[in-house]
Amino acid sequence: MPSGSWSSRTCQTLATAGITHKKIRPYRPQTNSKVERFNRTLLDEWAHQRPYTSNTERTEALADFLHTYNHHRCHTALGGHPPNSRVNNAAGQYTWVRA
Repeated sequence: MPSGSWSSRTCQTLATAGITHKKIRPYRPQTNSKVERFNRTLLDEWAHQRPYTSNTERTEALADFLHTYNHHRCHTALGGHPPNSRVNNAAGQYTWVRA
């Protein structure tokens, strides 16, 4: 694969989806605090929550963890609501604007 092809495809995909890719300074987790905090939550509440017998078992538990995290787990920053409550037009939360 030619150098840069992954990067250009990724940038094109992000742009198509309306996503801005932001780079952070190397070795400065403070500049990426939201992601770093989520990574810590993943470690504490999923990866190290219980002794899995295999990496496959741990991976299989990820979907349930993410569902609980996004739909049921209260988040202080969201006033005690789960992240899904803040997503517009999620299943069952459709809003319609009439002209």
